[in-house]
Amino acid sequence: MRKLKIIEHISLDGVIQHSADDGDFPYIDWTAPYRTPAGRELVMAAHGERFDLLLGRRTYDIWSVSWGKAPSSPIGDRINAATKYVVTHRPESLEWGPCEGVGPDLVEGVRRIKSQDGPGLVLSGSSTLTSTVLEHGLADEAVLIVSPVLLGTGKRFFAEGTPARAFELVSTTATPTGVLLNTYKVLGPLKTG
Repeated sequence: MRKLKIIEHISLDGVIQHSADDGDFPYIDWTAPYRTPAGRELVMAAHGERFDLLLGRRTYDIWSVSWGKAPSSPIGDRINAATKYVVTHRPESLEWGPCEGVGPDLVEGVRRIKSQDGPGLVLSGSSTLTSTVLEHGLADEAVLIVSPVLLGTGKRFFAEGTPARAFELVSTTATPTGVLLNTYKVLGPLKTG
């Protein structure tokens, strides 16, 4: 059974948005000042040598322009080689491949994909999808790449109304610029005292 890992670049106040492609956002590419070769290696290791992607349609469209036309690079080559499982009502319009529509039932579609043989799945960038996979117990791990910034506005990691969940810290690593790469195991619903 495949594992589903959520990987997100995130601000201290929970913002994961990086572009204005999906709304009026003033802080384009806010992670750039904090990037280092060491950080890049950590992010690549978090993805793994081989992986497939689970993407919402908006993220797929944005990535197909940026990654699909990017020059060859270690992470770009891995992203382009990955099968992209896309949540969409228009699977016939998917051009950046290899790709496949998840199907009309998101939860059953993700369960089907996870049950197949293949590399691990990475969900990145798709904030609406993140809340749904956590709500239905489909995510196994979350890797949060936390930059030392407050943005105050933008799409957040979790949608309002996402059910409470508990996580266990597996590891944390700091880069020279203060970025923390935190890996969490998803435990399930939050238990209170």
